[in-house]
Amino acid sequence: MIKIEDKTFTVDVSRETLDCTVGLDKQGKLVNLEKALRLADRLGGHLVSGHVDGVGEVVAFNDIGESWRLVVRAPQTLAKYIAVKGSITIDGVSLTVNHVSGPSFEVNLIPHTLAVTTLNQLKAGQK
Repeated sequence: MIKIEDKTFTVDVSRETLDCTVGLDKQGKLVNLEKALRLADRLGGHLVSGHVDGVGEVVAFNDIGESWRLVVRAPQTLAKYIAVKGSITIDGVSLTVNHVSGPSFEVNLIPHTLAVTTLNQLKAGQK
């Protein structure tokens, strides 16, 4: 962390990080942040390594009643690592994979997740 001010922060990022993300090079972009887990903390959610491996594309984002169905196409090189009921992170939010079909996978987003993250802004075709 380089600087923290009110509701903003400034960080240094590597070329690799910029190549594996979308929009981090834009000033003022909203991001989702989760606190890092300490080794002594109780584990009550997803275990995600914290590394960004690639950029997917939103295929569909639909209201299915009690939740929203998000379908993302991952880079083909990463598809073999995506497993049903495994954890995946989209825009910094840890989620559970519900279905996998080739390089595409589905997650469900509950109203609380949509209310407290930037995932409610996703649209089909978006990286």
